[in-house]
Amino acid sequence: MLNYPNIDPVAISLGPLDIHWYGIMYLLAFAAAWGLAYRRAARTDSPLKSSQVEDLIVYGALGVVLGGRFGYVMFYNFETWLADPLWLFRIWEGGMSFHGGLLGVIVAILLYCRRINASFFSTLDFIAPLVPLGLGFGRLGNFIGQELWGRATDVSWGMIFPRDPEQLVRHPSQLYQAFLEGVVLFAIVYWFSRKPRPRLAVGAVFLIFYGIFRFAVEFVRQPDDHIKTLVFGWMTRGQLLTIPMIVIGVSVLIWTYTTYKKTGHSTHKKKHKHKHKHKQKVSEE
Repeated sequence: MLNYPNIDPVAISLGPLDIHWYGIMYLLAFAAAWGLAYRRAARTDSPLKSSQVEDLIVYGALGVVLGGRFGYVMFYNFETWLADPLWLFRIWEGGMSFHGGLLGVIVAILLYCRRINASFFSTLDFIAPLVPLGLGFGRLGNFIGQELWGRATDVSWGMIFPRDPEQLVRHPSQLYQAFLEGVVLFAIVYWFSRKPRPRLAVGAVFLIFYGIFRFAVEFVRQPDDHIKTLVFGWMTRGQLLTIPMIVIGVSVLIWTYTTYKKTGHSTHKKKHKHKHKHKQKVSEE
């Protein structure tokens, strides 16, 4: 058994103001997305300019926070919200959902693309590699805050979380998710996005592999006490919400490559100089 590194969830105390590590992890997530977005915006096939990145991150951050909270309330604590509707706005009491955050980001990006008249699908492919690092930071925040821990286990790397009322040796499932959803998913999606791909292919790859990793970790992650298994006596709410992501991802990937083979058009555009007239023209690959 490994000893849990009992880190104070409060990173900095400034009088009555406490700055939690979870909040710092959110800031690191947005900072990482901002830096990577600037790097990607410099590419010739980018749907966005560098000057548009800051607003993109602002829209994305609002989508994450509002969608994440709304999704948690709707997907995981609907009964609590019905009994106390104002609980939706008490964000400081905790509770965020990735699936809700994902939907929130999609809506926010749709609004942003309409505002700047950019391609919505191409922008989704643009932001897909930005997400995994943020997920990784978020799971580290869960680990420090001693929340969303794993199920009881007898593996040698199990831990006892000091705040666990049962004091059981548990899987550090937050670290599993930080590695798979953060490091591994980022490596896969970023590598895949380095070359021009058919429209929505990058986003589809993100959905597929996030879904696979999340579905797998749910087997060792402790379900919330107020949520009972739903399907076949073993499938958790997280797994149930993840299945549509995998199905949609696979369907979109098949559709976009089938369309690409028929039309020869990808989501990316490159600029080429005309050999004789020295004028730029746009061609699609």
